[in-house]
Amino acid sequence: MMSFTLQRIPAFSSGLFCRCSSKSFQRHCSRISSKKVRVSDALSSEETGANVRIQGWVRSVRPQKDNLFLHLNDGSSLQPLQVVASSHLNTRDLTFGCAVDITGTLEKSPSKRQNVELHAQHIKVVGECNPVDFPFKIKERHSLEYVRQFPHLRCRTNAFSSLLRIRSEATAAIQSFFRDNGYVQIHTPVITSNDCEGAGELFQVEPAGHKNDSDDPNPHFFSVPAYLTVSGQLHLEVMAGAFSAAYTFGPTFRAENSQSRRHLAEFYMVEAEIAFTESLEDLMKVMEDLFKAATEHVLSSCAEDVELFHKYTAPGRRDQVDLMLKRKFNVISYTEAIDILKSSSQNFTFSTEWGCDLQTEHEKFLVKHCGNVPVFVINYPYELKPFYARDNQDQPNHTAAAVDLLVPGVGELCGGSLREERLELLSQRLAQAGLADTYAWYLQLREFGSVPHGGFGMGFERYLLCILGLHNIKDVIPFARFSHSCLL
Repeated sequence: MMSFTLQRIPAFSSGLFCRCSSKSFQRHCSRISSKKVRVSDALSSEETGANVRIQGWVRSVRPQKDNLFLHLNDGSSLQPLQVVASSHLNTRDLTFGCAVDITGTLEKSPSKRQNVELHAQHIKVVGECNPVDFPFKIKERHSLEYVRQFPHLRCRTNAFSSLLRIRSEATAAIQSFFRDNGYVQIHTPVITSNDCEGAGELFQVEPAGHKNDSDDPNPHFFSVPAYLTVSGQLHLEVMAGAFSAAYTFGPTFRAENSQSRRHLAEFYMVEAEIAFTESLEDLMKVMEDLFKAATEHVLSSCAEDVELFHKYTAPGRRDQVDLMLKRKFNVISYTEAIDILKSSSQNFTFSTEWGCDLQTEHEKFLVKHCGNVPVFVINYPYELKPFYARDNQDQPNHTAAAVDLLVPGVGELCGGSLREERLELLSQRLAQAGLADTYAWYLQLREFGSVPHGGFGMGFERYLLCILGLHNIKDVIPFARFSHSCLL
């Protein structure tokens, strides 16, 4: 039977001692003993002399006779960290755009632009970058239109990395608002049979390679045709039968054959549903509070990033944003809005007769007319709104209890309504539209403990356009999807 014996190896054998003395092992030990920090943490540090390790991408390289100066960024802040190193650490592959791993000490900076700088002891190039082939150049300010050509690389620009940090903080602010106000988050499905907008602009979902067989009694993967969701509203209404307040925040899809600066095929929606409410004022209060809470958080948490857009892309926008936060939002009826449009001297492309749908040109005019402060337009013509909007049963102008929030520079930001909770009226409208069988489950919600309720949706990308003053919706989403666009 084979046996094994354990032998103790001397801790300080000559071979081990020699390896500990090598420069490569010393560098390895230095990296292990250095505390890994982000650029944003380093910049805000008051502590000097700390041995740290920072990984990121080189934003500029300035070699001199004795010293080497780098600007390093890791995406955690707009401001880069200055790195000072001995010129002997400079190598051919240390270029603009390359990825590096640097260890050294944080020291007080003689520059007034930042408190500290990193005195590098070791620089390792992790990923090379050829600055000649790289589409973004070190000393050029690239337009948003130019950057849009490189969806796989544009996150490396200052403007787009700032946008993504703002987007992240805005997302967190919206989630916090709903959580702090007692809302339950619901993950509504992406695949659905519903077209709650009623516009028919849907992406149909079928398995790849699927072929319709005329002899197959059920040619679809599901029991009915399936589509990518245009809204989570109807599923939130299901939840309004068990939760007094619920919301969802996720992707929605519209098959609009448009490449305009206002349209995306995939975008994000914030949607909320509130039970036990019979008042549009309740919905409007939530919309206004949400807008102001999220915006205040973004302005305080991403001050430098927001300033970048307000300074270089939309001068004067900060004053408008501050005005929106200070002033209470205006409220006008649809009928009043039509009267304002008809009495104006402006020539509109689209009709301004009662019963017409408000177009972007109308919405922007109404906001300006109301002092460039957001305005709620309430009580739209009944025939303009989907089957679920509550009938006001008014005369002579028949309206629905619906509301849109219009904001400067964008037009419609939020849309909502009270829902028709009266079974008889809802049944009649669905029957008239030929949808009674399709939405039998929706009618059944009104049979078992139904309550008056209402809700709204806010386009997240439109919200970002509003607070930043940008004009193209493709500039506020990580990967823009639109008609005839290339997909990564």
